Amino acid sequence: MKKYQVAIIGTNIGAKHFEDFQKVSERFNVHTLCGLTRESIDKILISNTNTKVSLNFDDVLKVKEIDIIDICLPPHLHFSACKKAMEAGKHVICEKPLVSSLKEVDKLERISTETGKIIFPVFQYRYGLGFSNLKALIKSGLAGKPLVASLETHWNRGKDYYSKPWRGTWEGEQGGAILSHSIHIHDLVSMILGPVSNVFAKLSTRVNKIEVEDCAALSIEMENGTLVTSSITLGAANDTSRLRFCFEGLTAESAASPEKPYSPADDEWTFLPRAPITQGQIQDVLSKVKQTKSWYAGMFVEIANKLNGLPSDEVTLTDARNSLEFVTAVYASSRQNKTIEIPIDKENILYNSWLPY
Repeated sequence: MKKYQVAIIGTNIGAKHFEDFQKVSERFNVHTLCGLTRESIDKILISNTNTKVSLNFDDVLKVKEIDIIDICLPPHLHFSACKKAMEAGKHVICEKPLVSSLKEVDKLERISTETGKIIFPVFQYRYGLGFSNLKALIKSGLAGKPLVASLETHWNRGKDYYSKPWRGTWEGEQGGAILSHSIHIHDLVSMILGPVSNVFAKLSTRVNKIEVEDCAALSIEMENGTLVTSSITLGAANDTSRLRFCFEGLTAESAASPEKPYSPADDEWTFLPRAPITQGQIQDVLSKVKQTKSWYAGMFVEIANKLNGLPSDEVTLTDARNSLEFVTAVYASSRQNKTIEIPIDKENILYNSWLPY
């Protein structure tokens, strides 16, 4: 299988990407790390002498041996960076949120088709044993019909987090807790339960003096009829993420460990049977689930599989579009104080942008 050459653009979350690329070094090599300053890059590389350093994105795009551009920039730069990378003949990995509107997603899809280059949006929470177990139980038929689910994204974000001037602003961050924090947990619900049908949302700014929302309460109905509630705040004492799914045959719940708020797939999960399903049946299925790499490393493995023509479970552009369509519906619901149906029509003004101006 081909070993892919990657350039990471950005040194904030890019540091985490660099760390996890080292866990799959048989599939990827970080050819170049590109940042604003040499100091920010050196903090990541430390003793690594194989990775090249660049302070210019355009220069990186000219390097022929680079196969993939991994974009870890602030959200308002994602669209232009993705566009330039694909037009330069590179595949793209891009952090969330992929772009800032449904219109931009559809433009990127056209560019991807024209260039033959693939965009891999980032939803690393999908990868780990917890969700492998849950998907195996669903596939086995033991779970049965999904009934309800509840989500908690209760994190702590204050002055230090918002010290970066682009954070907490519509222009720089493109949104608040709905876009930058709970976007992952809502993607996980769609991964398990399928598409969203409609949402009613209440958003508020109660914790920080910022432009965007930092608290929310959502009522969600999935296309299969499952009812979902989502509670979000950036004013909790610590960071916890919790998911609970009630199926007709079992209840699945993450432990919401404070040590693993950003990797719920690696959290401790309980799977409790509901008669006539038994714990023994559940354990029999779980005993056959193989341990895989998690978080970014797990996501990178699936990207390599896709590029090598192997069976894969990568995040797709459609997944990212569904996520941003949900975000659009949430902002529409909050502003109009009504339930918003999905899909969002192209004639809807928010198709062009969910920003409030």
